[in-house]
Amino acid sequence: MDQTIELTLEQEFSLRSFSDQVQQMSREQAQEFLLAQYRYMMVRETIYQELLKHEWNLDQNSTSR
Repeated sequence: MDQTIELTLEQEFSLRSFSDQVQQMSREQAQEFLLAQYRYMMVRETIYQELLKHEWNLDQNSTSR
């Protein structure tokens, strides 16, 4: 992937707001938050994989359409 993906103005604003919130966290709060975010990312990835398997009929229990 050579091309960069630009954020929308709304996303840039959200990122700035998030950055401000993180700056006010204690180290312990930031670490806990980071671990929770990582877990959510893993769950989201698993959900995407399962949705794609189902959509592409790769799941073992799929029925023919």
